[in-house]
Amino acid sequence: QVQLVESGGGVVQAGGSLRLSCAASGRTFSRYAMGWFRQAPGKEREFVAAISPSGSSTYYADSAKGRFTISRDNAKNTVYLQMSSLKPEDTAVYYCAARALVVVTTTLYNYWGQGTQVTVSS
Repeated sequence: QVQLVESGGGVVQAGGSLRLSCAASGRTFSRYAMGWFRQAPGKEREFVAAISPSGSSTYYADSAKGRFTISRDNAKNTVYLQMSSLKPEDTAVYYCAARALVVVTTTLYNYWGQGTQVTVSS
């Protein structure tokens, strides 16, 4: 079992930055691929970024490339999403997710956090 708790969301002006964190429970964090997803009102949950268990490989949605950076600290059981040049269309609830070993860019993750709200004002 893995429990995930996101933090770092908030309200920011367009062009600003935020860093989301996701703290995971358990002693096997380094065996899990981690992903960030988001869901805006009335829309489906969509992939944002993912990282391999070792952190050596990262994957991004086209909307995130060049603006967002995913990273992890396995010693701290934490994955991060650094977001910059934020746009109003980035407004959504952001979720982190975990699945054993293999990175995917779909919602096929086994464990999910409760989400953190990000609001970008224009």
